[in-house]
Amino acid sequence: MSTINVRGVDHFYQYIPHADNSRPVLVFVHGWLLSHCYWLPLIEQLKDKYACLSYDLRGFGKSQPPFSTKNHCNASYSLHSYAQDLQALLTALGIKKAWLIGHSLGASIALWTADICPDIVRGIFCINAGGGIYLQEEFERFRKAGENIVKFRPPWLLFVPFLDRIFARMMVQRPLDKHWGRQRIKDFLSANAQAAISSLLEATTEEQVHYLPQIVARLSRPVYFLAGKQDKVMEIQYVNHLASFHRLFHQHHQQIVFEIDNCGHFAMLEQTDTVVRYILELLYKHEENCVVSQNQC
Repeated sequence: MSTINVRGVDHFYQYIPHADNSRPVLVFVHGWLLSHCYWLPLIEQLKDKYACLSYDLRGFGKSQPPFSTKNHCNASYSLHSYAQDLQALLTALGIKKAWLIGHSLGASIALWTADICPDIVRGIFCINAGGGIYLQEEFERFRKAGENIVKFRPPWLLFVPFLDRIFARMMVQRPLDKHWGRQRIKDFLSANAQAAISSLLEATTEEQVHYLPQIVARLSRPVYFLAGKQDKVMEIQYVNHLASFHRLFHQHHQQIVFEIDNCGHFAMLEQTDTVVRYILELLYKHEENCVVSQNQC
């Protein structure tokens, strides 16, 4: 595990190389108030087949801005800005071919990144992600609630008895192991306030919500959506809506949305084996198609 300066901020990352340099690097992008840690079970099963890169988004986990800029009002935490961070990270590490795997907000960042650097990104997996429909009242409540929970984060929360069990049950269909609840508390408390609030507010404006389908519609690379059937945060109808803008969605015999049963909003933890299976099957299928068509993929 290492750090690298990306656009003025030291980013924490973990890169596991693979002997076969012809294969793309799998790049993992975490969601809001989380960190790279939630990808570790997935990476453990994928690292023998592909090089894997995970990192902490700017302002989250261990990628904290310098103290002097923590409250800088001009700092941008938009999806586009985070995509520029990832583009710079891939360039700095010399990664020329990648598949992006994003969770929730991280999937939106992955889509934006694919849009601004199509020569590097060969495909995207969106996990527990969708959108494109703006419901004003619901979004206003969501934005206000998110802003309030970030503003009220007393450090003693980490020592509240049984709180880790509560966090291990939030947004999931079946409870996670208790250590994941504790990890979620740590990441919740460590997130930079400006980054947490601004990234939420900037990603959920009406303009941004309606712009995401436009990105999906113009992407030439494949995009696959892995959705939890019992996900109450990103329900399946919103996943299908965003996916419907991609060219592959309407092609005969081409499935790009995959529903995972007994799964809430953390598919990579709740159903790790199933997520790994889908990723490998789709990657192998894509590689076979590239060989048959003799395309550079």
